Order: sequence, then structure tokens, then C-alpha cells
Amino acid sequence: MMNKNKLSNIDGAEISWFAPLCDGDDDFLGNRNPIYKSSWENTSSIVKTADKLGFKNVLCPSSYQVGQDPLSFVAGMASLTENINFLVAIRCGELHPPMLARTIASLDHMLKGRLTINIISSNLPGTDLSSKERYARSREVIQILKQSWSQDQIKFKGNYYQLDLTSRPVKPYQQNGGPLLYFGGYSPDGVDLCAEFCDVYLMWPETESKLKGLMDTMTLKASSYNRTVKFGLRVHVIVRETEQEAREYADLLISKLDLEKGTDIRNRAQDAASLGVSRQSKLREESDEKYYVEPNLWTGIGLARSGCGAAIVGNPDQVVAKIERYIKMGINSFIFSGYPHEKECEIFARLVLPRLKTVSLPKVFGRVPNSEPNSPLANGVRK
Repeated sequence: MMNKNKLSNIDGAEISWFAPLCDGDDDFLGNRNPIYKSSWENTSSIVKTADKLGFKNVLCPSSYQVGQDPLSFVAGMASLTENINFLVAIRCGELHPPMLARTIASLDHMLKGRLTINIISSNLPGTDLSSKERYARSREVIQILKQSWSQDQIKFKGNYYQLDLTSRPVKPYQQNGGPLLYFGGYSPDGVDLCAEFCDVYLMWPETESKLKGLMDTMTLKASSYNRTVKFGLRVHVIVRETEQEAREYADLLISKLDLEKGTDIRNRAQDAASLGVSRQSKLREESDEKYYVEPNLWTGIGLARSGCGAAIVGNPDQVVAKIERYIKMGINSFIFSGYPHEKECEIFARLVLPRLKTVSLPKVFGRVPNSEPNSPLANGVRK
């Protein structure tokens, strides 16, 4: 286990962007523009731009109805990128765990350690398990992955999987435990799962006081397992030279939105009924008439999408100040996005990114082999 003190003082933050694999890119929310349709060409261009501009990681989400496959996408991007890590979403139960371990290990070698994993426990398409059942299955999948990456033999007896087989074919590139596991979930079963097994607890936007409450709960639960968990925030961002320009752009994004259509868009997601989505709806209900729930936090974006439903909105000083407050709270990983994604990636990189000290979390956790001095992550911190 990594020394707790070493991980409690990360000098900088992981600044990541978002790969809209799930047909979630547009210039106006709720108004489909075929130019931005999710495709290999569009999404790969966004990721290559983020890599070139210095983002440390990119979230590659999973969705059945309107999505590209994240594992296939990341495999295709391995040779097209140089420095950026990939946070690939894994829907537990979708692949047989030993085969999933082999797939992840293969990707990890292709990327030379630039791989992180986002554990997803949503229902598989066409199924309807309870939250408790889904997290129980995820718990078994994670334990099998960890065995396969760190032991010579997988020996596991659970309710969903019973295994006794060699793990020789599934050893990853990253030593000291394999790829980092990121996790987002709000139910007691989800919090307990993350506290026991995962490395980074991902939260969606909340008021700062509510985020602090979530972090305190997770810290306490992780301590019961003699562990520490780092914290991440998945949030949209709109930054412009002036606050007025940023707020005007936020209004423009929803200017063509039919609210009934927005509800349909939100409800089509596999996690539409989750506790996390309900918290985003509650956050929006607490906002003012312009959808601001606290200074520079705008919830209007959630009118037309499920999941993460708020954005940091402001000028560069305001956006940097907001991020720095989050960092002081103990958040070390940020996954940003904007509409349309490639344009907003470039704007954020120009106005905000140079003012932040960035790190690669796999390097911080010591997950890249020391025997690879020329690894893209070997130099660690990038200013």
C-alpha cells in the first residue's frame, strides 16, 4: 500500500478533458448538429488536440444507445497520441473478468502505462439489476482484476464468478497494482466499494459545502479500511476573456433548447434514475433564475444532459480561483469539457491551463515502471 503521507500532498492537479464518445457534442444543447456527431474522426481529433495542448488525461465514457466503444477507441488512439493518459470507462459485467483483465493489460502495454480505468456499475443494456446487486458484481470484478494483475493465480469464489486459473497472460505494463481505478457513486454500497478498492473518487458538481461533505464521508469510510482515496471532480467549463462574455455564451448554449426534449435526452441514459443524477437535478432546483447555484457555478447545462449537469463559468481569474479553491479542499483530479468540445478545449488551454500546475496521477502513485526512463510519464510534473 502506498504511504499515506506521500499521497496527501500532491503538488499540482491532474487536468483532464473529455472525449464525447456518446454523441454528446454540439454547439447548441438539445439541437442536434450533424457536424458534431460522435464519430471516430470527430472524437479522435478532440483527443489529439487535448494531447497536443498538454492535458494530462481524457475521459472516454461508455454508452450503449448512442456511443462508440471506449476500449476499441482507446486502442485506436494509442499510436496517435504521445503524452496524454486515457481514463477508459469499464461497465462491470460487460466482459468476463479474466478477459477484461487481458484487454486492459493489452491496452496498458500499447499505451506504455498511459492508462487509467473508470469503474462503472450502471445496468447493462436490457437488464435491470438493483443498485445493491450491481455494486456487488462490481466488487467481484474489481477483486478479480486486482488478483490477475498482482498474483500468479486467480482464485476467486463469489456469487457471480468462480475462478481458478493462471494470470500469466494478463499482467499489465504498470507495476505496483496495475492501472489506477477511478470511481463515481453516491449510494452507501458505492461509497463502500470505492473506499475499499479504488484510488480516485470522482464527484459531479455540487456546492462547495456539499462536496466537502461527500469528501468527509469517503475519507472516513476509507480510513475504516486503513486506506486513503484521492478526489476528482467531473465538471463542464465556460471561460472567456470577461465574465459577461462567459455568461452570455452559457445563455446561448441553451437558447434553442426545448425543455421537454431536454428531459427526453436526460432520461435515455442508462444511469438516468441513479442517486447521482437526482442530486444534479436537486442542485439545479436550488439555483437562481439564471441557473447559478453559487458564484461561477451554472447548472443550466444539466437541462439537456444526464450525469454531470453544471459548469464553472467566468473569466480566467474566476475560473482559476474556483479550481484553486477545489484544490485547497483536497481535489486533485479534474475532468473538464465544453460545447463544442474541441473549440472549448483550445480556449481553456489558452486562458487557464498555463496557470495551473499539472501532474500525472499514475506517476504520483508510482504505477509506471522505473525501468522505462523514456516513458511519456517519466518526467512527472509539467508546469
